[in-house]
Amino acid sequence: MGQVISISDNQFESTVNEGWVLVDFWAPWCGPCKALGPVLEQVAGERNVTVAKVNTDTDPMQAGRLGVRGIPAMFLYHNGELMGTQTGALPKARVLAWLDEAMGGAFEDNADF
Repeated sequence: MGQVISISDNQFESTVNEGWVLVDFWAPWCGPCKALGPVLEQVAGERNVTVAKVNTDTDPMQAGRLGVRGIPAMFLYHNGELMGTQTGALPKARVLAWLDEAMGGAFEDNADF
């Protein structure tokens, strides 16, 4: 299945270009981020998605470029294409439903999400 990795701003582009990647923008002081962490580890174990964690305290550039206003913020990519975003500490069932909807769709027709 998937994996959980920590990435820096410099690793962002190369990471999101490889298959399904769920980028989690978080910070150590953020309570909801701490709550979401274990959920994303479980999700990575159940879906073929890489969870790439970006600490916005040490690596704020990509979060700023993407207009992240609140954390935790999740950005789902497929081979470099942004497929959807979610903000907040969602329960596992909601994260899985969001992933299943995005990953189960046909992307050849550039469906809007």
